[in-house]
Amino acid sequence: MGAVMATSGRDERVTEDNWMFPPADGWRFDQVKHLDLPFDWELVDGVVVVRGQTRLWHNVVRDKIARHLELARVEPFEVVTEQCVMYDDHNTPKPDVIVYDPTGLDFFDLECVPVDKLALAVEVVSPGSRQDDRVRKPALFASALVPYYWRVEIGRDRSLAVHEFWLHHRHREYIEAPETPVHRKVLVTEHPYPIEIDLRTLLGFGRPHTGTMST
Repeated sequence: MGAVMATSGRDERVTEDNWMFPPADGWRFDQVKHLDLPFDWELVDGVVVVRGQTRLWHNVVRDKIARHLELARVEPFEVVTEQCVMYDDHNTPKPDVIVYDPTGLDFFDLECVPVDKLALAVEVVSPGSRQDDRVRKPALFASALVPYYWRVEIGRDRSLAVHEFWLHHRHREYIEAPETPVHRKVLVTEHPYPIEIDLRTLLGFGRPHTGTMST
């Protein structure tokens, strides 16, 4: 016999054997949150979606951007990486970095940050996430009125560019930041709080050598 398809009721607990067979209305986060799978995943429209493997540069850039945001942050904001965001019961994306307002949240019991607490979502684009980071996720965050979105891209010359977007409240979509839509070499912005990042240092470009290279 083949795999058993899920024909479950709404309260069925998802297992390692049936996660790939969601019911017609999709899985809810409370059904999948305890799922122990050998890979990272997100809940997208009620479907458990595998997150692709990232390369070293992606993770280094993500962590350094988070570090800069943390050093520059002002009250009441906090910064975290790879944290699930509760958009609704069927969608819990994991942005690379978020800046959020923790006011009123239960720090010890919280599983996903409510999307209405986000001030900024940052995605570092990798080969397996282009469509998500350029189209699906910005549309999702804009519809939830997240004020700012950064999309970080690496060029063919291996230099970084940060595309800064601001929310157009009436249309619930992002528009390019009117002051500097694309930051190259250095990111300088006032949103969601004042910050300056030398993008050349995130991957080592422009960093002075401190030793000699053996041959």
